[in-house]
Amino acid sequence: MKIDRYNEQILHHIKQDGRIPNNQLAELVGLSPSACLRRVQELENEGVIKHYRAVIDRTKLGINFVAYVTVGLKTHTKDAQLAFEKAMTQAQEVLECHNVTGAYEYLLRVETTDLVSYKTFHTYVLGDLPQVSTISTHVVMDSCKDERN
Repeated sequence: MKIDRYNEQILHHIKQDGRIPNNQLAELVGLSPSACLRRVQELENEGVIKHYRAVIDRTKLGINFVAYVTVGLKTHTKDAQLAFEKAMTQAQEVLECHNVTGAYEYLLRVETTDLVSYKTFHTYVLGDLPQVSTISTHVVMDSCKDERN
């Protein structure tokens, strides 16, 4: 699929506001509403736009602790990776789990209500997994840029 300047603009505006009305989007990018709608539908059908979601202010839900956690595994087998990944998909505190290159195998984004809750997760979830060798926690103090929001 070709991404021309119109599609780039459409993606930019939809990324900012996934609920933007088509007629407003069309006006912003300089297309007729029908042409704009066809392009959006094509971007959706081609999988460029995968889905739409709400951005939640998690602090309003009592989530006040965010950390990036690097995890090293004891063994580098596919079974160890699959077991770890299954555990992470089941852990509600883990919002992201990435298999990465470098000194560690995984990078997690973990969110909890507070430090005490994180310690419980660290001890009883990560600490109890037989595949885990090392855990290093990087506490987020502030975010000057976060495009997920």
